[in-house]
Amino acid sequence: MPSSRALSSCRSGLVAGVSLLSVAAAQAQTVPTPPASTTAVSLDTLTVTSTKTEEPAIDALSGTSVVTREQIRRLQPSRLSEVLRDVPGVTTQENQNDPAQAINIRGLQDFGRVNVLVDGARQNFQTSGHSANGVFYLDPELVGGVDITRGPTATIYGSGAIGGVVSFRTRSIDDILRPDETAGAVQKWSFGTNGQKFLNSTALGARIGTGADVFGQFVYRDNAPYRDGLGNLVRDTGNELTSGLAKFNIRPAEGHEISGTALIQDFDFTNNGTSNAGARFNNAVQADTYTLGYRFARPDVALVDFNAKGYYSTTHNNLTFLNDTASGLYGNLGVRAGNRINYDIETTGFDVYNTARFDTWALSHALTIGGDAVFDRVRTTDIAGGFGSAFTPSGERTLAGAFIQDEVRYATWLRVVGALRYDHYDLSGGTYRSSGDRVSPKITVGVSPIPGVEFYGTYAEGYRAPSITETLVQGIHPFPAFNILPNPNLRPEIAHNVEGGVNIKYNDVLKAGDTFRAKANIFNNNVDNFINISAVGPTYFVPAIAGIPASICAARPGRFPCVIPVRSFQYLNVSQAELSGVELEGAYDWGGGFVSLAATHTEGRDKSTRQTLLTVPPDRISATLGLRFLENSLTVGTRLTFVDSRLNVPSGATILATKGYSLVDLFASYTVNDRIRADFILQNAFDKRYTQYLNLLPSPGLTAKAAISIKFATR
Repeated sequence: MPSSRALSSCRSGLVAGVSLLSVAAAQAQTVPTPPASTTAVSLDTLTVTSTKTEEPAIDALSGTSVVTREQIRRLQPSRLSEVLRDVPGVTTQENQNDPAQAINIRGLQDFGRVNVLVDGARQNFQTSGHSANGVFYLDPELVGGVDITRGPTATIYGSGAIGGVVSFRTRSIDDILRPDETAGAVQKWSFGTNGQKFLNSTALGARIGTGADVFGQFVYRDNAPYRDGLGNLVRDTGNELTSGLAKFNIRPAEGHEISGTALIQDFDFTNNGTSNAGARFNNAVQADTYTLGYRFARPDVALVDFNAKGYYSTTHNNLTFLNDTASGLYGNLGVRAGNRINYDIETTGFDVYNTARFDTWALSHALTIGGDAVFDRVRTTDIAGGFGSAFTPSGERTLAGAFIQDEVRYATWLRVVGALRYDHYDLSGGTYRSSGDRVSPKITVGVSPIPGVEFYGTYAEGYRAPSITETLVQGIHPFPAFNILPNPNLRPEIAHNVEGGVNIKYNDVLKAGDTFRAKANIFNNNVDNFINISAVGPTYFVPAIAGIPASICAARPGRFPCVIPVRSFQYLNVSQAELSGVELEGAYDWGGGFVSLAATHTEGRDKSTRQTLLTVPPDRISATLGLRFLENSLTVGTRLTFVDSRLNVPSGATILATKGYSLVDLFASYTVNDRIRADFILQNAFDKRYTQYLNLLPSPGLTAKAAISIKFATR
């Protein structure tokens, strides 16, 4: 287990590490394009989340990372959290008896602070409880890659993303067919232990000349409840998924492309509350995403690189009450088996922009102008106690914006990115309504004093409108029965982020053909009007017995059964929250193997109370070592994860303090030929019992998974 002292010095260690890496690489030859055989260095993969213009992640002047399909295949994840823990600055929060997950970037999460996209469509589903307030449903077997930019530096990527942007690309025809193949299919089966029962994935596609292609995928996953590292069964952690994905691309003429996506996911699981002690519901979740896009881009038309996309995302959760043996609260309120709660959120949106490339004197420009809008509609119906409709209220919200950005290059050593974004929001529900707008600037300067090394500095602002729940939530907590009050006067959050970093890329460092990439950055993000739930008003007494109306305590304060002192709660604007930290990501591939490292140190506090923000994760270091044998057909390796403790949790918080822990995974991949591949992974190899910070249930113990993929293709 890593010591607290070792991990608490992560900031200075990261800075020193980057300095040593820079010195070690200074004598190497820089090569703009990495070798085609390099597959472990994901920083060479293209990203668009930083500026909407394609560039390798290593060249992005921001905290940008990419997760490739090869990394996902190697890890065989059952949840995306298993992949994202290798990304610096990114953690997740999960209720283990629900396959949904929330993403935390640099200590910020919930209510849209992290903009989560699936094929460009925003995922804005949210229900309130003792877990995350803003989750999404997406099975990792459907994912072809992940593109992440941390912090409010992606000014042009939509309203609210003061924490960052995480863009998931679902699988496509290029994930199963080589450029010279016209049609084919990939069939995958996976089996495992400790609840990982069975996975079937069938993907197929065809290219119709050069003018069109189609792709489809079917996924079925069956998971059972797992056991933690002590062998204890964690109840209600199984789930069943049936999903389908369809895509098409049509190219009617040179430079023109029309694309569409339809993703349907049906999850079925039983949920016994966030701590396995609440009311028990069966959940039937349908999460669908539909997109339709158009792009025109041709090398001979430099002033036009036009993109337009419209999308529709909907998440429907139908909960059927089963029982409440823990407290009997729901039964005392007259709720009976079969009563239902329905949560529905529909998100409709569009994103339109054009990038014009031109030169003025010695300056090269990439000028991007565009706009976007998002329309959220939340509908909650509740005949099972009324708590669902109280804490996830119905309402509507519109987010709209316009932006302009200019990426300017001078020679090979100077880059400047300047941008402005205008945001407007309008929110309504019942008798309440609020609105607001703002202009947010961004300026980034990148300087490359020597080939292979580029330093950058950024100042960027972000704007997040209050969510429907934060504004309109109103009701009585089940037990103890305190009030939660609405706040129609909430002001939007405004982030002010200062960030600096260095990108390092060299080839032929220690031997011919090797590749070294590294990114490091330090940031300070001050969020004005930060929204947090807080105790308000005087102390009053409520019943100590679940199901007794709180109204009886008006005449019996302090006398049995009215003996629990409480205060009401309300979402309020904190004067300012401050988050700061340092992140490091690096990889070295020498052909016969690869090694990668990611490290994160984040601090965050409410500047008025000096109290640490609850959502700030502990320090984390992860490393992966892989070796290739048999002419690169066999890869074996290990992944190590070290997480510090988080003990300074405010009293009364539902989130638990967690101890530090270390994890070891072992993996192997064997390519029999260009048609057959086998993968094996042993997760938590030493059967460690641990609970990830922000989660209330322990994570799985020792788990083994094996998969075989068979490909059929024609040329």
